Amino acid sequence: MTSSARTEPVSPAAPPSRVPDLIEGDSHALEVAARLAHSFAAGASKRDSERQLPWKELDEFTASGLWGITVPKEFGGPGVSTATLAKVIATIGVADGSLSQIPQNHYYALEVLRVGASWEQKRFFYDRVLAGERFGNALAEIGRRDFIRRTRLYSEDGDWYVEGQKFYCTGAIYAHWIPTLAIAEEQGRQVSYLVFVPRNAPGVTIIDDWDGFGQRVTGSGSVQFERVPVEKRWIVPFQASFDRPTTIGPHAQIMHAAIDLGIGQGAYEEMLRFIRERARPWIDAKVERAADDPLALHHIGEVKVRLRAAEALLVRAAAAVDAAQEDMNADSVARASIAVAEAKILATKAGLLAANKLFELSGTSSTLSEDNLDRYWRNVRTHTLHDPVRWKYQAIGNYYLNGKLPPRHGAI
Repeated sequence: MTSSARTEPVSPAAPPSRVPDLIEGDSHALEVAARLAHSFAAGASKRDSERQLPWKELDEFTASGLWGITVPKEFGGPGVSTATLAKVIATIGVADGSLSQIPQNHYYALEVLRVGASWEQKRFFYDRVLAGERFGNALAEIGRRDFIRRTRLYSEDGDWYVEGQKFYCTGAIYAHWIPTLAIAEEQGRQVSYLVFVPRNAPGVTIIDDWDGFGQRVTGSGSVQFERVPVEKRWIVPFQASFDRPTTIGPHAQIMHAAIDLGIGQGAYEEMLRFIRERARPWIDAKVERAADDPLALHHIGEVKVRLRAAEALLVRAAAAVDAAQEDMNADSVARASIAVAEAKILATKAGLLAANKLFELSGTSSTLSEDNLDRYWRNVRTHTLHDPVRWKYQAIGNYYLNGKLPPRHGAI
């Protein structure tokens, strides 16, 4: 597939055209997500094949109120459960894997605020979200292998600035604020902060240069910061939230698992449709319909069981995350991290299996470019590379065998 990534700067997102609807609770969130997913599915293939950035869909997504569902009740939001958040993400992912990933870092930033921000910071940013403003991200950096961040937060004459370059900035193109991981020098040591940088601040340049073969319209390109002025109230402690047990890591990871599960469920549904309507049975099956092929039925059942198991582990892990949010301590956060790691492993495996079986059971005609069914495999393969599940097996084994708590970072 030829890349159509652009390499010019991207204009800022327009201010919200209206105040989003207020989601009333968990069941309402799921109802709205199901409705949106039906709408988003119609143009998903064309957006992917032509790399059309989903501005209209994102505005509809935001206006629905779903981008504010994790805002706590005491700040005017619905404060839905983690299970509901995961189900909303997976539901959108069935329709469009890119659209399910774009708000992931938005919800991540909301959790960072909940865990580590002051009351005033929470009030300010939660109000912005409930008014329809979106967060993107500028966390990762590229070109080095040491995982050391080099984007700087520094002060001159009492004013604060951000300087540096970021990549894999999912959602930044569409954002009104870009939560940016930056390093400050404090008493001879480096301390990390999450700086909420306005998208339209002078010195901010977003470049749409993401050309991965999957998740093609997530806007996961580059962000450059050239002496960008920021206000002190936009600077939120970040490292401090990993120096102690918090739910930031498992909260981030359960959303990744939900994205993988949703894409896998979408591939499964497409496989069923294709087999019913277009696939031919293998000659040795001696049946008239591919839907009666006994070996195909076996594999269809296998995929369904894997997806159902991943979904069950996701719900179980969500309950552990909720429990840890209520009482954050070393044991509760470790239990949440391990439960989420288990769900993430199974969601990865089930999603990839579903995308592979879509082609194996549908036959050669399923590879025709006009159907663009390979987007399911490209999307789930790309997204599951976010972090290696082989290290999750190691953390799980070490936890159960040796009582070793998992590391504290955003990938476990």
